[in-house]
Formats: sequence, structure tokens, C-alpha cells
Amino acid sequence: MVRAAVPDSKSDTDVLTPRFSVRSRTMDVQALQADALAAVAAASSVEEIDAVRVEYLGRKSALKLALREVRDRETGMALNAARLALEEAVEARAAELARAELDRRLTEERVDVTLPVGTYRRGHLHLITQIRREVEDTFLGLGYRVVDGREVETTRYNFDALNFPPGHPARSPLHSLFLDDERVLRTETSPSQIRAMEAEQPPIYVVSLGRVYRRDTPDATHSPIFHQVEGLAVDEGITLADLTGTLDFLFRSLFGGERRTEFRTHYFPFTEPSIEAYVSCHVCDGDGCPVCRHSGWIEVGGAGMVDPALFEFVGYDPERYSGFAFGWGLERIAMLRHEFPDLRELWRNDLRFTRQF
Repeated sequence: MVRAAVPDSKSDTDVLTPRFSVRSRTMDVQALQADALAAVAAASSVEEIDAVRVEYLGRKSALKLALREVRDRETGMALNAARLALEEAVEARAAELARAELDRRLTEERVDVTLPVGTYRRGHLHLITQIRREVEDTFLGLGYRVVDGREVETTRYNFDALNFPPGHPARSPLHSLFLDDERVLRTETSPSQIRAMEAEQPPIYVVSLGRVYRRDTPDATHSPIFHQVEGLAVDEGITLADLTGTLDFLFRSLFGGERRTEFRTHYFPFTEPSIEAYVSCHVCDGDGCPVCRHSGWIEVGGAGMVDPALFEFVGYDPERYSGFAFGWGLERIAMLRHEFPDLRELWRNDLRFTRQF
């Protein structure tokens, strides 16, 4: 390759190599262009055409050095014309070589799709999702309809409509998560039942499932965020016997015949009379342990006959209609079903635990 000589700062005349001398500019440019085009045509790979690009069009190439020394219009036009011609030739040759390389690889290179590959463990639904879907299927088989509710509720639907008195502990910010004076993260899924009763007339058989929020301290059986399922039946002639029969059937469906169940009287603002459903502890089988707080029983959830005040709130005739409602925690159902002692394991993302289900 012939490169332009560096001008001598002590000389008054630009001194270049003979091919790029000022007196024979036209012949020098033509010769340079001919040499470059020959090199472009001779390039046989992408790497070689890149080397030609650097040699003839790079910052330190003879053409770029000559352009920096231009002092007249005629010479500049000649050199720029040569530069444009070389750039077009290089780009065209580079594209041609790239296509040829791709064709070669497609022809010569092969991937053996019969080679064995590594196996990947398939994921599965979270245990709570599995329990939720099973509970939904059980209720659907009984003729219930699944309804969705809002996780952010008004105090009117979360407390007032459910007959919570003004001084009830659930209304305190120490027990519930308020967004403002009128909005709260729902403490149960019961508000969706009120909305369902407002929207239609009896008979109503609905079940609602979802996340609920309370200011509970996390322990083996409590969490500030958990999942709940609540059922509601409103019709003519419904009695407490219908409620206990329904709960007995659901307990047998979910927990099997080896668990013992019992119902205790209790108080809830929205049911009268009210009961709590318990299942014998799966850890100690009723003998008493820390999981069941040494009582031998684990609470599944509350239930009872719908208080007539709720019917008045939604415009039902309490003399004509009666109904029952119940609510359970899905986490506790999962604990009873699979006999693990701490519901916090559900959310620790320990694969040794989650892969068991």
C-alpha cells in the first residue's frame, strides 16, 4: 500500500509521495481508485472486505489523508468522487459476501434434532390455587354460583351492611387496614354477598373466594393476608339443620372421614344464631399441641343463620325468607388437608415444600 507522506513543517511546499503529488492529482486519484476496486473484487470473505474498508477508507488511509490536504475545488471533487465510488463498491461486495456466507452455513451446518436434551421440571399450580379450585368445584356441584368481589371496599358494605355495631373491634384501625375514613381493605369476602343480594331476588346460592386483609400478627395459624371462601344461601324455609348438613358434607369432601368435627355456639354480627366449625387437630389428633393451642381442635371458620337485619338492608322480607352463611380460610383448609403445621410455609417459596403438592 502506498501512503501519503507527512508534510514537512519546515517546507513551504506540500510534499507527498509521487502517486499523490499536487502536480499529478488526477492520475494519482485514478490509480488509487483502481487499486482499491481491485482489492474489493479480490476480497473473498467478510473479514477480508472489512480489511479493505479500513485500508482504503479508514481514518489513516491515503484517501482520507489526501482529503485533509485539499486546498482547491477540483481536487476535492475528484477525491470525493473516488471516495463515494469506493464506499458503494465496498458495501455491495460486503452484502454479496454476507449472503454467500449465510448460504454456506445453511448448506453445510446442521443441527441434529435427535440428540438428547436435558429435562426440565414442569411447574404446577400453587397449593392455595389448587384448594380454591377444588372448593369451587364442590360448591358448583351443590348448585352454588361463584361470584367475585372487591378487595377495596367501603365501610358501608364491609361493616354497616353486615350489622357491625359502631364500637365493634373490627372497625378499629388496630384490627383493619383503612385507606381513608370510608374505604378499607376488605376483612372478609362477605361484602360480595351483600352486593349479590342487592342485585337479585331469592333464591340465592352463591360462594365468593378471594384475598382478605386483617392486622393479624403472623404465626402458625394467622396471617395479615389470607384467602377466604364464604357461602350464602337464601330461600324460603331454610333452617339451621340445612346449614349443619351442608357443612358436614363439605367437611367430608375436603378432609375425609378420619377427622372429627364439632360446632360451637358463637357470635357474629351478621348471623343469628351463630356457630363456629372445628376439625380435630391433624398434628396431635386431639391430644393438644402448640398448633391447636393445646385444645385438640382447629377452627375452620364461622357460620350461622343470616341475621334479619341484613335482609332489611337489601330489601328482602325477613318474614318470608331465611338463609345461612359461612366463611372459611383456605390456608387452614390446606393445613388440615396436607398436615403441615405452619401456614407461613405457603409463602416462603421453598421449593422443597411447594414441590410436595
